[in-house]
Amino acid sequence: MADPWLTIIGIGEDGLAGLSEASRKALAEAETVFGGERHLALAEVGSRGRPWPVPFDANVVLSCRGRPTVVLASGDPFWHGAGASLAEKLDGDEWIAHPVPSTFSLAAARLGWRLEATTCIGLHAAPFERLVPHLVRDAHIICLMRDAAAVGDLAKWLTERGWGASLMWTLEALGGPREYTDQHRVDLFAEEVAADLVAVAVWARGTQGIPRRSGLPDDLFVHDGQITKRPVRALALSALAPRPGERLWDIGAGSGSISVEWALCGGTAIAVEAREDRVANIQKNAAAFGLAHRITVVTGISPGALATLDAPDAVFIGGGLDNATFDAIWSRLAPGTRLVAHSVTLETEALLGELHQRHGGELMRVEISHAAPLGRYRSWEAARPVVQWSVVR
Repeated sequence: MADPWLTIIGIGEDGLAGLSEASRKALAEAETVFGGERHLALAEVGSRGRPWPVPFDANVVLSCRGRPTVVLASGDPFWHGAGASLAEKLDGDEWIAHPVPSTFSLAAARLGWRLEATTCIGLHAAPFERLVPHLVRDAHIICLMRDAAAVGDLAKWLTERGWGASLMWTLEALGGPREYTDQHRVDLFAEEVAADLVAVAVWARGTQGIPRRSGLPDDLFVHDGQITKRPVRALALSALAPRPGERLWDIGAGSGSISVEWALCGGTAIAVEAREDRVANIQKNAAAFGLAHRITVVTGISPGALATLDAPDAVFIGGGLDNATFDAIWSRLAPGTRLVAHSVTLETEALLGELHQRHGGELMRVEISHAAPLGRYRSWEAARPVVQWSVVR
């Protein structure tokens, strides 16, 4: 087997001194070396260096295919680095990688944190909302930041959301001769951070964060009243049984609350909604929970809007099901796909009864009442009954 033409090298602030013999040999033999300007300076590659385009585009490396080429990345190239983006475009015999300790490893070593119990997240090009699912009391989080200015922006963002009492460490030039670490209280942060690549560590203190359960409070979501209410949403998610990495079709998504809670469990969701004002609400909710990268919103009416969608692992239909829509969905489902449908109308309830008779599964009717004032007293105020049909294809 021929030697790989591409070498992916992790480099730290100690530059060439921290590289293995194999890494230095690959650098010496490379015709072209890609990397950030800081990486190229650390590796002392001179005119052979080519700075990454902004935004990052792994395809530029493919123009050198077959010729000795090196890609430089910070620390471990396969942890929030360029490694995986390149490897997925290449055959296994085309590349080799030589990582060094990641910024996360170096930061944990400086702070004495258990890395396996620490959330490690890249915020180079991601919104701060990406932190929302991870912000719970006493959480330890290490973030890679876009630049020095972003540190102050992060401190302000955390303070506005009730996390001002958190402790924050700025960690600059880790592993090099100019390494510097400083501790701050988030709501008092007013430091000038060097323009070098910055990692930030946060020990979360303040509010409680979002609960880790199905059926989040309705007031956490932007909605116009078209929302699967908390108790019914909990029943739906129990039947949908989300697992990390799985895909949901949320049909007639309304506020997108089902999609949000599914994505909080580690899956991805495709929220299909016909009304543009509700599409906007879904997008706002996805962004607010830091899940815009996990929830795709499709504006359209089923079954037509489903034609080009990737196959799901589960489907939720919040209402308005008819025979044409069911047939279009059912024909697309692979064996083992879970489907959950709700109804509050007699017409759809009758259809769910027929489908249960034909396809089996579980059919149940849920009636929920809440205590409400009645003159000087209290009485039960009933919500509309909900019929739920759940089945495995």
